[in-house]
Amino acid sequence: MPSEAETGARELEAALAPVRERPDRAAVLTDIDGTLAPIVERAADAEVPTPAREALAALAERYAVVGCVSGRRAAEARRLVGMDGIAYAGNHGLELLLPGDSEPRPDPSLAGREGEAAAFLAALGEGRLAAAGLRLEDKGPIQALHWRGAADEARAERRAGEIAAAAGRAGLEPRWGRKVLELRPVGGGGKEAAVGSLLAGAGVERAVYAGDDRTDLDAFRRLRELREAGELEAAVCVGVLSPEAPAELEPESDVTVRGPEGWLRALRWLAG
Repeated sequence: MPSEAETGARELEAALAPVRERPDRAAVLTDIDGTLAPIVERAADAEVPTPAREALAALAERYAVVGCVSGRRAAEARRLVGMDGIAYAGNHGLELLLPGDSEPRPDPSLAGREGEAAAFLAALGEGRLAAAGLRLEDKGPIQALHWRGAADEARAERRAGEIAAAAGRAGLEPRWGRKVLELRPVGGGGKEAAVGSLLAGAGVERAVYAGDDRTDLDAFRRLRELREAGELEAAVCVGVLSPEAPAELEPESDVTVRGPEGWLRALRWLAG
C-alpha cells in the first residue's frame, strides 16, 4: 500500500502534468517568502536557498514565463532570488521588473498617490508604533507594519487592527499577511493584477501559481478567472502549507505541499 507521502506526490504530479507537458506554452509563478524562502523573523534576513535558485534557472530555460510575485519591492525581490532572467512583480503587483529591465515599471494608477500610506503612518509617529511592538517597513506606496518577534505579539496585533480600521476610514486599503499589516492607496496592484500583468500577451495557455498566504489567494482567484474565461486551458493553484498558513489556504488550493521544501520538489519535477 503506498504511503501518504507517495500518494501526495502522485496527486501533485497529476495536477501539474498539464503544465509540464507544454512548457513552451506554460507559466510557472511563485511567491517568495514562505514559498521559495523560509520565513524568518526579519525580512531582511531571508534567503532563497541555492537549490531553489537552480530550479528556477532550469525552469527559465524551458518555460514561456517564469516569475516571482512578492510583497517585497521588485528590485529587492530580484536581489533576493538572484536571477535577472525571470520576471518579478513586486509590491503586490504595483511594480513590474521584466527580464532586461534595469528599473521597475510602476503601476500608473497610483500616480500622485504614492505617499498616502506613508503620510498616514507619519502622523501616528514611528516611536509610538515601535512602543506598541510594530516595526515599520517603508516600501514606497505600500507601508508595512510587522510584529513577528515583538515582546507581546498579541498586543501588537491588536494595535495593528486599530490602525487598519483607522486607515480604512482615511481612504487607504489595509491588507493582512502573516504577522504583517500592509497599507496602500486604494486601487491598483494586488497579486491578482500581478498575475494578469505577467501573463498578458505571453501566449501562455497553462499556468501554475504557488503561495502560502492570504494575498496569494487573490492570485489563485485570478488564475481561475482566466481559465473560466477561456484564456487558460489549465490553471493550477498550489498551497504551501505551514503552521502559520491561513485556514482558507488549503481549501482554496488545487493541491498542497509542505513548506518551501515541498514546493522545491515540485519545481524540480516541473523542470524534469
